[in-house]
Amino acid sequence: MVRDFSVTTDWLSTRLPIPEGPWRLTLVTDPDDCNLACDMCECGRARREPAPGRPPRRMDAALALALVAELGGGTLREVIPSTLGEPLLWSGLDALLDACAAARVQLNVTTNGTWPGRGARRWGERLAPLASDVKVSWNGATAATAEAIMTGLDFAAAVQGVRDFAAARDQVSARTGHRCRLSFQVTAQAANVGELGALVALAASLSVDRVKVNQLQPLVPALEARALPATEAGRDRWNRAVEAMRRSASEAATAGRAVELQNVTPLPPLGAPPAPPGPCPFVGREAWVLHDGTFAPCPHPAAWRGELGEFGSVGAQPLLAIWGGPALARLAAGYEDHPVCRACPLRRPGGA
Repeated sequence: MVRDFSVTTDWLSTRLPIPEGPWRLTLVTDPDDCNLACDMCECGRARREPAPGRPPRRMDAALALALVAELGGGTLREVIPSTLGEPLLWSGLDALLDACAAARVQLNVTTNGTWPGRGARRWGERLAPLASDVKVSWNGATAATAEAIMTGLDFAAAVQGVRDFAAARDQVSARTGHRCRLSFQVTAQAANVGELGALVALAASLSVDRVKVNQLQPLVPALEARALPATEAGRDRWNRAVEAMRRSASEAATAGRAVELQNVTPLPPLGAPPAPPGPCPFVGREAWVLHDGTFAPCPHPAAWRGELGEFGSVGAQPLLAIWGGPALARLAAGYEDHPVCRACPLRRPGGA
C-alpha cells in the first residue's frame, strides 16, 4: 500500500478545524536530550557543538499531566512526547503513560532506536499496550550508511532492537487485541537514497508495518548538498528510489509481509511547478506545547519562534482558552496568506 501524506489523502487531515479542542497534542518534553548526534537534527547538532551556559530544556512532568487532565475526555485522541530529542530519556514519561491510560488517550512515539533505559523488549511491553504508533528513526539498510547518518548508532544492535520490540508488540496484541503499529521514519537524502529499496525489504523482514519517508529539510547550510529535491540529479535519484521502494513493498506483500509506504511519490522535474499545497493539516486541529509551556499551532520552526503569532502559555491559562482565543482564530482563518504558510513544505507530500 502506498499512501502520501497530504490533506487530500490522509484521512485525519481532510477534516475541518475542531472548535472544541485538538485531536492530538505534541509535548516538546526534552528537546536537548539524546544519546546520538545526528547532524540533520537540532538536538544532534547541539551535542556536536554544545552551547555552554544553557541548561537542557525539559518539560516539568506536572505540566504534561495537567494538560492530559484538561483535555482527556474531550476531543483529544493522541499525545506525542517530544519528536525533538529522545523521548525515552525524559524522566516524566512513565507518569505520562499512566495518565494517558487513565484518560483513554493513546501515545504516538518517535524514538531513535537505541531504546535507552529499559531496552527494546521492555519498552515494547510498556509502550505497545498504550501506543497507536511507535516510529523508529531509520536511515539506512547497511551499517555503514545508517551509522554515518545517525552518529553513535550501533546498527546491529538497532536491528535486534526492532526484532525485540516487534516480538513484544505481538505478544501484547495476542493478549489484549490491541496492535500498536511499528514504523520506520526515514529522512531521504543523498547519503541513503540508493538504499531505500533495500530498507523497505529490511523493514518487511523485521515485521515493521509502515515506512514513512520525509525529505531532508536543509535548515542549516551544511545540509543543503544532501537535500534531494534541490537538484535535477537528486530528483532523478529519488524517483528511481520510489520505484525500488514500491517494488520491495510489492514483493513483501506477495510473501505475506505487507509494508505500507507513506510519502513515496515521484518528484517532478526541477523546473516544473511544485505540487500545489493542500490545506494545513495542523492549525486548528493539533496543538504543540513547548518545554516551557509556550503554545505553538504547528510543528514549523517559525511557529516555535513566534513568527505565526503570540498565543500565550498554558502555564498562565488553560490550553482550551488559547484554543478558543482570537490569535489562533485569526491564524486559522488567514494562514494561506501568511508567507511562512504559503511556502511550508509540510503542506506537500514528504515535505518536498
